Amino acid sequence: MIDPPTGPARGGRLPALLAALTSPSADRTPLLAHAPRRWVRYLPYVLALCAFASLLPSTINVLTHDYGMDAGLAAPLAIAQCAPLLLAVSRPLPAWWLIGGADLLGSLLIFTTGGASSASWPWPAPVIVGYLLLMLPLALREPRRTLLAVWLATAAVSLVLSATGLGSRFGGDNSVLAVALTGVALVLGGALRERAEAQRLLTEQEHISEAERERRTLLEERARIARELHDVVAHHMSVIAVQAASAPYRIAGVPPEAAEEFTAIAGTARGSLTEMRRLLGVLRSEESAAETAPQPGVGQLAQLVETVGRAGVPAELTVPGGIDGTLPPAVDLSAYRIVQEALANVVRHAPGAPAWVSLTVDGPALLVTVVNGAPPERRASLEDSAEGTGHGLVGMRERVRLLNGSLDTGPLPDGGFKVAAALPLDTPVETTP
Repeated sequence: MIDPPTGPARGGRLPALLAALTSPSADRTPLLAHAPRRWVRYLPYVLALCAFASLLPSTINVLTHDYGMDAGLAAPLAIAQCAPLLLAVSRPLPAWWLIGGADLLGSLLIFTTGGASSASWPWPAPVIVGYLLLMLPLALREPRRTLLAVWLATAAVSLVLSATGLGSRFGGDNSVLAVALTGVALVLGGALRERAEAQRLLTEQEHISEAERERRTLLEERARIARELHDVVAHHMSVIAVQAASAPYRIAGVPPEAAEEFTAIAGTARGSLTEMRRLLGVLRSEESAAETAPQPGVGQLAQLVETVGRAGVPAELTVPGGIDGTLPPAVDLSAYRIVQEALANVVRHAPGAPAWVSLTVDGPALLVTVVNGAPPERRASLEDSAEGTGHGLVGMRERVRLLNGSLDTGPLPDGGFKVAAALPLDTPVETTP
C-alpha cells in the first residue's frame, strides 16, 4: 500500500517563522546605495535623522505629560524607542528587535507605574508613528516570510497586552489600530520592493537580450565568412589534388619515389577537401545550402558599381591595372565584400548620393576606400521603414580582423560617410576560433 503524499507539517511553520525573525538579510548595503544620483543615496540617512530628531522630543513629552512617567525614565526609554531608526537604513531587522523590545518595555511600564489620564491610549501615538516608519525599510529589505513573522509577532503582543486589561486602565485600546496600520505599511513596502525588483530584472533581461543579439549577429557573420573562405580554399585544394594526381602522366620520366609522393599529396588534398566539406555542412544554414557559385573578387567590382548606378547611386571606380588575379584569395574576396557592403549602405541610408571607390596598393597592403557625399535631398530610405540588421559594419570588422588589417569608418563634415580598410597582402589569416 502506498501512502498518500503529505504536505509540510503544521508544526514546522512556527519554527520557520521564528527562524525568519532571527535571521536578518545578509545584505547590509544601505537603502538606495546604488542610486545613480548622490543625493538619493543620502536620502535614507536624512529621513532617518529627521524622524529621530522629531520623534524623540515628542515621545518624551507624551510620556511625561500624558502618561505621568518620570522624566528620568521617559528620556532613556524614548531614546531606545527612536534611536534604532538610524540603524534601520542598513539593518532593519535588528532595529526592529530593539524598537519592539523598547516599545514592549514602555507599555509594561505604562501599565504598572504610569499615572495616565482617561484620554490616554496604551500605545502612545509617537511610538506607533516610529514603529510604522520602521516598517518601510524592513519591507524593502526582508523577504515575505520575515514580514509575515513580524506582523504576527506584533499582533500577538498587542492582543496579549489587550487581553490583560490594558485598555480598561485607559480611555480606550488602540492595539487593533496599531496592528492594522502595521499590516498596511508592510504590504505597501513589500509591494514597492517587488515592483523595484521586477524592474531591475526586466532591465537586466533587456541588457542580456541586446548582448545576445549582438553575439548572434557576430556569429552569423563569422559563419558566412567561413563559408566563403572555404569556397576559396577548396578551389585551390582541388587544383593541388588534380595536378598532383596527373603529374606522373603529364611529366615524362618521373621516378617511382616521386610518383608515390605525388600520389600521397593528391590523397592528402582529397582528404582535406572531405574534412572541409564536413565542416562546411555544420556551418551552412538551410538558406545557404545552395551557395555553390564561385566567390567574387576585385575583377567583379566594375559590375558591382554598374549595378549600384542602376539603383540610383552614381559611383566611380578606380582600380590600378594588373591588380586583378594577383591578390591573395582571402584579400580579393574581402575587398569585394567591403566595397559591396559600403555601397549597399549608401543605397540604404543615402540614396542618390555620389560615391567614389578606389583600390590602391601601398607597400604590403591593399587600401580599399569607399566615400560617399551627402544625399541631394531627403528621401525615404530603407532605414526609415525597417531597423538595420547590424551585419554591415560587423562583417567589415570581422573580415579586416581575420586578415590582421585595419578599418576606419565614420561620417564626414559635408554629410557623407567614409569606409577605409587596409588589408595586408602578406599576413596570414588569423586562425583563432
